[in-house]
Amino acid sequence: MTGPAIVASVLGADYSRLAGEVLDLQAAGVDRIQWDVMDGRFVPNLTFGAAVVGACRPYVDLPFEAHLMVEDPDAGLAEFVSAGCGTVIVHVEACKHLHRTLSTIRDLGVRAGVAVNPSTSLDFVPHVLDQLDHILIMTVNPGFGGQEYISAMEDKVSEARELADRSERPIQIEVDGGISAKTAAGPWRAGAELLVVGSALLNHPSGKQTATEEIRQVLAQASSLT
Repeated sequence: MTGPAIVASVLGADYSRLAGEVLDLQAAGVDRIQWDVMDGRFVPNLTFGAAVVGACRPYVDLPFEAHLMVEDPDAGLAEFVSAGCGTVIVHVEACKHLHRTLSTIRDLGVRAGVAVNPSTSLDFVPHVLDQLDHILIMTVNPGFGGQEYISAMEDKVSEARELADRSERPIQIEVDGGISAKTAAGPWRAGAELLVVGSALLNHPSGKQTATEEIRQVLAQASSLT
């Protein structure tokens, strides 16, 4: 198994210079950018909309993914695709008709993902497998950066990995929340292919590149032990 991709969350970035932040993240060697879209209702905070994402799209070649932490994700799906997001992730807790929402995302020509909060089971997954490309396991409760990683979610990562493998479809497993050099190995061993890193990347005292390198070193060491 090769090492997972590092997905940089810009939730804790300097919003006054977001284009510069995504340029810095690309230079640091991350694999993609995640946009944490919050509406102040599904989660307490309010972040950015599709116009901001689209304004930053020309500056980097990295894939963009939109993580929609909003009460009505359907209303903005087309806008985030038009803004340049190749993956759109919605929360199962926010979707009245999840299968329809995922189908709409795929009809827009991008990958469809579903995010699962820590207290939410994966019982729904078998019923939407035909429209699912991506499962995001939240390893913190959504809405705030800098939270402590919930290691108990590694069992859920393993469960998601098993469901994906049994489906024989190329469904990717991602984790988001509290990921750093100290915690990255656990979810990767459990089956995650994508690790979202926010505060540990943006606030590293030696910079984003050093943070990225440290995480890759930890994962390489973990790989050598498997």
